[in-house]
Amino acid sequence: MSSRRDFFQNIYHQRAEQFDRLVAREDRHGNLFAALHDIRPLGGLRIVEFGAGTGRITRLLSVLVEQVFAFDIEAPMLRQADSAMRATGTTNWRLAQGDNGRMPVVSRCADLVIEGWSFAHVVGWHPQDWPARTDKMLAEMERILKPGGVAILIETMGTGSRQPLAPSGKLAELYRYWEREHGFSYRWIRTDFQFASPKEADELMRFFFGDDVADECLDGDTVIVPECTGIWWKQFDG
Repeated sequence: MSSRRDFFQNIYHQRAEQFDRLVAREDRHGNLFAALHDIRPLGGLRIVEFGAGTGRITRLLSVLVEQVFAFDIEAPMLRQADSAMRATGTTNWRLAQGDNGRMPVVSRCADLVIEGWSFAHVVGWHPQDWPARTDKMLAEMERILKPGGVAILIETMGTGSRQPLAPSGKLAELYRYWEREHGFSYRWIRTDFQFASPKEADELMRFFFGDDVADECLDGDTVIVPECTGIWWKQFDG
C-alpha cells in the first residue's frame, strides 16, 4: 500500500501542474456544478473545502458563494491552486495548508463543507484503521458546520465507465460505510473527460491512471473518456 501512497504523493509534490491539466479536462458537460447547486443552492454560502488540491472545486464554488476557505496538506498543490484562482479574477477565496482530520478553522463557521477526491485515499493509505480515520474526518466536518449545514463528499465511481461502479472492493466498502454508518445520501453523475487531442489524452491518462486503464480507454483516436462520479451528502441539524 505504501507504494500507492508514494505514487500519489509524488504527483502532489512534483507534478501539480500536470495534475491540474488533467482535472481541467474532466466534466465536459458541467454536471458537477449543477449537482452541487441542486443539493444545496450555493449563493451566499460560506464554505470550507477539505483536500482542495489544485483548486478545481474551489473554482466552481467561487462563482456563486460568499466565501470559500480551501485547505490542502500539500504546499505544491496549493501553489498551483493559487495561480489558477488568481487567473479567475475572483477574490472570495482563501487557500491554506490544513489536514483533513484537523482543520485550522473555528467551530460552526460554515454553511457547507465539501471534499473532492481526497477522503477516499484513507482506504489505500491506512488500510488497518480507515474506519477510525474516516470517523475523525467526518466529525471534523460536523464540528465546522453551522446547525443545518450540509456536508458533501465527492469520489470516483469509475474511469472509463458509463455506469457507476466503485473501482475497488475497498472503495465500495468505504462508500457503504458513509451511507450505512453515517447516514449519507448518494447520487451519481457523469463527469466525462474531453481532451484537446488524442496525444493529450494519452499523456494525461497514462500519467495519472497508468497504462492498464489508458490501454483500456484509448484507441489512438480517443479524445472523450467516460467517467462516473459519486456524490454523498448529509445535513447536520446540530
